[in-house]
Amino acid sequence: MKRRKLIGNFLLFIGGFVTGCNSLNSSSNELEKYTSKSLKFAVADAKGLEDLQINYGAFRTTLAEVLGIPIEFFPVENRTAAATALRSGQVDIVLAGPSEYVVLNSRAKAIPIVAIERNNYHPIIVVRADSNIKTLAELKGKTIAMRSIGSTSGHLAPIKMLIDAGLDPNSDVKIVILGDQGIQALNKSQVDAWTIASDRYQRILNSQGLFAKDFSILAQGKLLPSDVFVMNNQWPDKMIEIVRSRILEHQDQLLESLLVSEVNQPYKGSRFTPANDADYNVIREVYQKIGQGNFL
Repeated sequence: MKRRKLIGNFLLFIGGFVTGCNSLNSSSNELEKYTSKSLKFAVADAKGLEDLQINYGAFRTTLAEVLGIPIEFFPVENRTAAATALRSGQVDIVLAGPSEYVVLNSRAKAIPIVAIERNNYHPIIVVRADSNIKTLAELKGKTIAMRSIGSTSGHLAPIKMLIDAGLDPNSDVKIVILGDQGIQALNKSQVDAWTIASDRYQRILNSQGLFAKDFSILAQGKLLPSDVFVMNNQWPDKMIEIVRSRILEHQDQLLESLLVSEVNQPYKGSRFTPANDADYNVIREVYQKIGQGNFL
């Protein structure tokens, strides 16, 4: 009886394996109707080919297996360069943050295909533990360190928090862009507050040799829109849909390959969902309110 059950389970496993392989081969054959060449993949905030290879090499390999088409890296300098590459057909798939997505969608009509939902992706504004600042309104006349111009969690979303608190970000506060050194500036009292994504907060403290007890989270904003994979709109709708469905179907393997890199640890516990353009209207609103509508 045990032998019969063991054989039966083995046959079920083989059957499932063959079905999965047939499904992957079928999808690959469908994609081959549209292209027999490789697809070019870019990450909007990756700095150069070496960065791509180190932090996204495993993902590229898995994506190629899932789609059945070779994937090549295409380095871009910034979101503007990514938009140009999409518009000219030099790149096919781009992984972008929320603020980068609205630029790619506006300038290159990029098609959102799959979003990466992060469970703890909020903007936070941090002060020193010994600070007298207890509310966002009390930041009036103060200096705030932010990460980079156009960063979703380190610039645009915190500005939205200031606006919602009744502050004018252009006149009521002084914003300084300090990259990853903002936390050290706060620690040395060179600035009054610092902004960061909640899911990166502890990791940044650890990397700088600092301790959470020395700081206080002044305010936390709403859950931010997801990072998103976009595709070049020059591909047929059917091909785009096949790529979307394959990524969603094999998201466990793809997420596992992303998490090989320390840089991508904020994606731990994430899941892939179909992307929804309307989720990014809050980013468009902030660009307009700070007078940067030209990005769009």
